[in-house]
Amino acid sequence: MHIIRPAHHDDLDILLKLAKTVHFINLPADKDIIAEKISRSRASFRSALLAEPFVSGTGDRSAVKNSPLFMFVLADAETNTCHGTSMIVAKMGQPGSPNVSFELRRREFFSQDLQVGSTHITAKLYLDESGPSEIGGLIVGPSLRRHPEKLGKQIALIRFHFMGLFPEQFSDHILAEMMAPITPDGRNTFWEHLGRKFINLPYAEADRFCQYSREFMTSLLPREEIYLSLLPAEARQGVAQVGRDTVPARKMLEALGFKYTNRIDPFDGGPHLECDTRDITLVRDTARAVYQGTCPASQAKRAGFVSVTTDEGDFIAVHAPYAQTTGAKGGVRLPREYADALRLAPGAPVGITPLDLHAPMAPEPGPKSKPAAAPTRRRRPAEV
Repeated sequence: MHIIRPAHHDDLDILLKLAKTVHFINLPADKDIIAEKISRSRASFRSALLAEPFVSGTGDRSAVKNSPLFMFVLADAETNTCHGTSMIVAKMGQPGSPNVSFELRRREFFSQDLQVGSTHITAKLYLDESGPSEIGGLIVGPSLRRHPEKLGKQIALIRFHFMGLFPEQFSDHILAEMMAPITPDGRNTFWEHLGRKFINLPYAEADRFCQYSREFMTSLLPREEIYLSLLPAEARQGVAQVGRDTVPARKMLEALGFKYTNRIDPFDGGPHLECDTRDITLVRDTARAVYQGTCPASQAKRAGFVSVTTDEGDFIAVHAPYAQTTGAKGGVRLPREYADALRLAPGAPVGITPLDLHAPMAPEPGPKSKPAAAPTRRRRPAEV
């Protein structure tokens, strides 16, 4: 059995190993950065669960580090060993410190004399000060991928269970910055042919510096529209696309209601997916109940996340079968092994989110969004 809990400092070495298996802007393979995130996460959980003021603990006043961050880990219930992670940043961007992306636009040109037209896609700097919450940092150890218990889904979807329990901690709008294709040596073609022309740093170094400040992006990236037709074909082909390992995560988010809205990462060109928090079924269906004791597994007809918070400001969750009881307060019963994993005593308050991991979360989404409506064809338009 596996539990989901906040990251602890004892997880640092394993989290570093996991971070080295992928390339994520919000979980770079840097021991100091991960350690800072764990400290910030611990302070964030205590603030949310115990109603204490959030103090980042870094002494850094930058907006990048001042927003609460919640880092979850998937751990073996017996050994407490970490096997995966995911996170939520409570607020990305604020007045004076915006979240940065490129907004794609479609430009059409047509010559009456030549009766020839062309269509071009442009990228324009988009500065968002509204402060959406961001989900990211999803990694599962290679040995546990495609696990029959759907462990990857568990650590991914626990974030929405937590949002449903503590909605006051998060924005009414959720952002997911999806990773674009990266070369085996850690380079990105879009960055090499666009971003690096204005910010002369290697991709990984510029990515890592975002952990401390984003001022350099707004200062150095141009405010004018950039015609992507000026880029080589290999750079254009990766725009708004995701790497092979990120495809399942994108499909999962789209099934939950996330949509691509013509904005991309200014570094790697990966798509930004967005969704209103109230439109996510898992958030809406999350409720609080009272644990009313154990029950045989045969009586546990439902399944979903069940979680408990502790007096020390900790959080423990499992995906478990459960029996829901009727009554004014509502209650749940669990098979003993799950109740023991949560260290529950009768009468304890719990959070629940109904979720069958083996069932589709929503109807299959329609065709992926395009940067803009298809142009009216005239004669041999040249498209980017």
